[in-house]
Order: sequence, then structure tokens, then C-alpha cells
Amino acid sequence: MRRSASTVVVAAALAVGGLVANPAYAISAGYTPEGVCGSGFGQVASSKVKTSSGQVFGKVYLLYNRSTGQNCVVTIKSAYVGTPTRTSAQLMVRLPNGRAAEKIDHLKKYKYYAGPVKMNAKGKCVKYYGTVADTRVDGEIASGGRLTWGNCG
Repeated sequence: MRRSASTVVVAAALAVGGLVANPAYAISAGYTPEGVCGSGFGQVASSKVKTSSGQVFGKVYLLYNRSTGQNCVVTIKSAYVGTPTRTSAQLMVRLPNGRAAEKIDHLKKYKYYAGPVKMNAKGKCVKYYGTVADTRVDGEIASGGRLTWGNCG
């Protein structure tokens, strides 16, 4: 009985050690779309950010703040977490004249997420998009989001 109890203690210690050994995932898990966009924002849509071969590198989120009328987009990485890679978040708002106003956050490499990208969109339709690049020179770029107008209102 003593032997099995010590085995359980050692196994538990190894399991905890395994979790601590990979802090990048623990840190990434700490980022939420609501936390990145800020107080008052609620999630309204999301999309996997994946490569053409189906690998998922993250998720792009669209959020809305009812009190301010702002939309917010953030792309949170699930691959290459902690490693600076080209990561973007994009938001487009359809203007009354049919044209689009656009904001993109992709000017540098990010370790955990890109964004927040915020724009006033009360009563307007939006598109949102995000990308995460592979770390290899010839690597794939994962993308996702909605490229048609939606969430109007």
C-alpha cells in the first residue's frame, strides 16, 4: 500500500512538472478576447485561423460593446505561442456610402495575440479577419474570419 501511495505522489509531481515545463500554453490560455478588448466587450463571432492543409494556428474573435458602439477584433495564437510570428487582426466597417473603413494590426511579430483592433460600428455591417504565420521561411500562413458583411446593427 505504501508503494502505491508513493507512486501516486511521484506521478502527480511529474504531471505538475509537465504542466510547468511548458509555460507558453499556460500564458496563452490566460488571454481571452474579452480581456484583450477590455471592459464591456462581449463575443459575437469567432473563426478558426487555419492553413489550407487544415492546421489550426489560432482563433480570430469579433466582439461588440453595446454602450460604446465599438467592435473589436483580436487574433489569439494556439500555435507558436511565445514565439514572435507575423500575426494580424483586421476589422472593416461598411460606411453609409457603401465604402469600407479598415483597420489592421499587423505591423510586427507577436508572441501571443494581435489586436485589439477597435472601430465604431453602431448600426453598420462589419467584416473581420485574422492570420498567423508559420515560423519557417517557406511555412504556411493560417487565416480565418468572415469576408462577407455581417453583424449589422
